[in-house]
Amino acid sequence: MATLLGKVIVITGGAQGIGATTAAALVRLGAKVAIGDLDPVLAEKTAGELGGDTLALPLDVTDHRGFTEFLDEVERRLGPIDVLINNAGVMLLSPLADEDDAATAKQIDVNLRAVVHGTREAVRRMRPRGRGHIVNVASMAGKAGFPGAATYCATKHAVVGLSEAVRQELRGSGVDISCVMPAVVRTHLADGLPETRLFPSLRPEDVAKAIVETLQKPRFDVFVPKSLDVTGRVSRLLPRAAAEWFMRAISADKVFTQAHAGARAEYEARVRRP
Repeated sequence: MATLLGKVIVITGGAQGIGATTAAALVRLGAKVAIGDLDPVLAEKTAGELGGDTLALPLDVTDHRGFTEFLDEVERRLGPIDVLINNAGVMLLSPLADEDDAATAKQIDVNLRAVVHGTREAVRRMRPRGRGHIVNVASMAGKAGFPGAATYCATKHAVVGLSEAVRQELRGSGVDISCVMPAVVRTHLADGLPETRLFPSLRPEDVAKAIVETLQKPRFDVFVPKSLDVTGRVSRLLPRAAAEWFMRAISADKVFTQAHAGARAEYEARVRRP
């Protein structure tokens, strides 16, 4: 298993949730971690709590020039980037017919266009050195369609497809890429979501553990929990009508449609701010 001691690891959206929890796990293993976040005050607070000379810098992943400059600054201060974790993401819920253009654009800009840019920047930096690892945090919503979150699902499907294509482009280069696909994780993004009958909600620590494991022993498909891989394979073997019946039987079709609007109001208002 690869050691992470001294590795320079960048995490977008690293001030809280999965990003901050992953950063904490990596710092404990001796990595040099840089977190970028839209909230620089929270990022500085998180970095201070993590210690280990964790670097916090402001980052708006939708500003592609700024994203590139952020990576340049990390390399100036910490050295060549060994790992980029594209973790920043947003989710705005509603039936597609009720979704406004601003909500559509926000999710595409953060969840997809920023991941494309970050992945491209990482490849350009890592491939000439013959080493590196890109981790794109997607979702099980990248493997199935869930009503009430059509655009979110579309962006996560795109991240899975992007990662699969880049994996082929990187073959033999020494650079790894992984796609992390968790079920519902109890962060602010999941505020107000109901529990499903089959899969309990995950903690950020569960996803952080899976990310650390794939950095130590690289693999492409990272399902959290691992049982999602088997469930997905079985459902894809079924006829569509049977697969959709199965989704209804485990209440997976209600995860987003029955979200509590009041519990999500603060999160969604924050995401919508310019």
